[in-house]
Amino acid sequence: MKKLLVALVIVTAATGFVFARGSGEKTGTAAAAGDTLVYGTTDKATNLDPADAYDSHTWDIFQNAGAGLLAYVAGETTIVPALASSYTANAAGDEFTFKLRPGLKFSNGHAIDAAAVKWSIERVIALKGDPSWLVADFVKSVEAVDATTVKFTLKQPVAFFPALVATPTYFPMDPAAYPADKIVKDPTELTGGGLPSSGPYTLTSYKRDEEAVFEANKAYFGKQPPIKKIIIRYFADATTMRLALEKGEIDLSYKSMNPSDVSDLIKSTTLSSYKLPGPYIRYLCFETSESIFKDKQLRQAVAALIDRPDINQKVFLGQNAPLYSMIPQGMVYHTEDFKTVWGDGNVAAAEKILKGLGYSAAKPFAFDLWYTPTHYGDTEVNMAEVMKVQLEKTPLVKVTLKSAEWAAYKEQWNKKQMPAYLLGWYPDYIDPDDYTAVFAGTTGSAGMGIFYTNSAWDELFTKEQGTTSDSARKALFEQIQKMWTDEVMTVPIFQGNLYIFAKKNVAGVKVGPTLIFNYDQLNFTK
Repeated sequence: MKKLLVALVIVTAATGFVFARGSGEKTGTAAAAGDTLVYGTTDKATNLDPADAYDSHTWDIFQNAGAGLLAYVAGETTIVPALASSYTANAAGDEFTFKLRPGLKFSNGHAIDAAAVKWSIERVIALKGDPSWLVADFVKSVEAVDATTVKFTLKQPVAFFPALVATPTYFPMDPAAYPADKIVKDPTELTGGGLPSSGPYTLTSYKRDEEAVFEANKAYFGKQPPIKKIIIRYFADATTMRLALEKGEIDLSYKSMNPSDVSDLIKSTTLSSYKLPGPYIRYLCFETSESIFKDKQLRQAVAALIDRPDINQKVFLGQNAPLYSMIPQGMVYHTEDFKTVWGDGNVAAAEKILKGLGYSAAKPFAFDLWYTPTHYGDTEVNMAEVMKVQLEKTPLVKVTLKSAEWAAYKEQWNKKQMPAYLLGWYPDYIDPDDYTAVFAGTTGSAGMGIFYTNSAWDELFTKEQGTTSDSARKALFEQIQKMWTDEVMTVPIFQGNLYIFAKKNVAGVKVGPTLIFNYDQLNFTK
């Protein structure tokens, strides 16, 4: 459908950044011409600052409007040089030296050099945002050896350090644009009023929760993208997004259609569908330092009551897989200890624990269960309601459901205001460490609102991070997963599949195990 949006435009001449009511683009015809693709999502972006952004969609924005020293090959787990032309590691594995490509520039013309890399890394550590543990837990110091050489000295050898460097938390930001002492929410807060880009696209227009416009970055060191403009339209619900897709108002949809929509759309003869099985997981978190769930026995009781197959069938029409470890199925060292220890819907085990703590039908264990209603799609409220029913199968439990939109949700967990809350996880890097240390390590768990701290657990993570021995890591992760069923900082629920639906003329959809959506791979067929 051709629909010209009326634009209310303010242009910053120095940067070319535009803040618009609408994009002014025509869908359908423009897309067919090969210059513009319109992509729909029900997801939401958080703070547009790599020092604080720690969610899949905001990372996708930085993966396309930014670049790291290293990057994943689109759709693969292979890591290759990006802003760096090469790197070396010392024999001990605790020093990594990167050589930058010559002449690198941000989209605003400012240099991308070793000083910018050093400044950005030290800023992440200093600001202590949610993903800061990805740097602070591993990096001892960073040095700009010369204009094109940067050296990282690690706290200990880390075999997967290149994978860490490929995450947006390590991306260099322009020191002349980002403030050193505070986290940025929107590009309007940046010096110059725009987001300086180092990636294949630059973000030229941004209206939070409505629209984001990306245009090819002429200063990008790599190949120019086939599609010169990408427009993201943010939808309030999956039903409206499906209607827009079927009407041809958007070219592609990603995250998240309702399960019934998925069942219908995969049968469509006018759309291409892409199933993305992989390391996307859902789980329940507990605030363990101050809330009622400071008592691990209460966490155990809740873990026993959750019925994963019931959730999968009632909410997701069997499209996901029950998960019994925080390490996803198909990843090395995965075990199913939660299935062995607690099972599903184990009312007897839960009641034994609760009665031992003095709870009864007259004096039930009451707590708030939080969810965010749109970030994970329209099914989230259904999932919360099904879990409430499961938890209240014993009269010894009383659950009150509460919700908050994504930005407020993150603030709530940082302020320790949610005793139990639902989250999902997309990998930072493909390693079991990324599914465990972030939730049970002292630094990582604080960023997730869990606030679990235990020196014995921190020592286990230090050991597994510092060894390259497969047998040693296997033994450590098997121990960690077994211990998890006792401490229960989180409860794994299911491992999910994601779906992309696109018009038949859209090609180049490459989303691999890392779940990075590379816009510069998209193109139109004739």
